[in-house]
Formats: sequence, structure tokens, C-alpha cells
Amino acid sequence: MTATTIKVSAEVRDRLKAQASSAHLTLGEHLERLADLADREARYAALAGAIGAMTDEQRADYRRETATWLDADLIAHD
Repeated sequence: MTATTIKVSAEVRDRLKAQASSAHLTLGEHLERLADLADREARYAALAGAIGAMTDEQRADYRRETATWLDADLIAHD
């Protein structure tokens, strides 16, 4: 891994270090988790936008398909 330097205010640095320390993480690990969280939030926002843009028919199809998957028997039987 190649290390780099980023510029943040001392206040932000101190907050990040305290957060990392309380989670028993290095600052780099904590920043990686924050980046992962931001990526996840962006994916959920995109999903919410796509669902919000559905027509009533598409939404009904989505609900039927979701129900089918949630009710599926996923255990193999002999």
C-alpha cells in the first residue's frame, strides 16, 4: 500500500483520530470504513430514486417479485 497525505483542519483530524481510537481502528482503517459507508449510502440513494421513478405497474411487479423471493424455500430437499 502506498501512503499519502491529506490536508484537513486540526479539529477534523482530532475528531477522526478519536473516532478511530474508540473503535480500535487505525486512522486509515477508519477512513476506509467512512468511504465504504459513503459508497453504500450512494447505492441506497440510487435505489430509492429508481424505485421512486417506477410506474404503478412496475412497482406492483417489483412487489410481486420481492414477495416471491422472500417466500422462496431455499433449502434443498432430498
